[in-house]
Amino acid sequence: MKKEKTDKTNAVRQIEKAGIEYKLHEYDISDGRIDGVSVAEKTGQPVEKVFKTLVTIAQSKEHYVCVVPVDKELDLKKAAKMLGEKKIEMIHQKELLPLTGYIHGGCSPVGMRKPFVTVIDETALLQETICVSGGKVGLQVELDPEDLAMLVSADFGDITK
Repeated sequence: MKKEKTDKTNAVRQIEKAGIEYKLHEYDISDGRIDGVSVAEKTGQPVEKVFKTLVTIAQSKEHYVCVVPVDKELDLKKAAKMLGEKKIEMIHQKELLPLTGYIHGGCSPVGMRKPFVTVIDETALLQETICVSGGKVGLQVELDPEDLAMLVSADFGDITK
C-alpha cells in the first residue's frame, strides 16, 4: 500500500523555510484519543519528549504561548511571573482558531496567525529533540528545542507544576 503524502501545514512550511531539520510523525485519530499522553504512545515517543502548546491571556489582554510537556500542567503563577504579568489564564477553546489559525489538538507554536511571546518549559533542554503539533490533529513535528526557540523567538523557563 502506498503511503499518501502529507499536505504541508503552515508550521511545516515555516520550519522548512528556516532550514531547520525535522521529522514528521503522523498518528491515527479515529479513536478520538488525541490527548498528549495518547499522542506520545501512538507516535512511539517517550512522554517527556512530547510537548503541548497552550495559549493564555493576561490581565493586560496580551496573549502568550506556553509549550509544556504533555504529562505536566502549566503553572499559571510561574508563567505569569516569568512573563512580567500579574496573572494569566488559559484562553477559551472557542477563541483558539480565530486567534491562532489552529484548532484544539492541532495547535503548533510555529505558524500562528501572528507571533506571540512564547515560553518553552526548560525541561525541553534535557531532550535532544522534542515533538510539538505539526499544525493539525494527527501530525507531530520533531525538532531540536533550541531550533524551535529560535524560530518562534521563545525563552526557556520553569513554567510547570
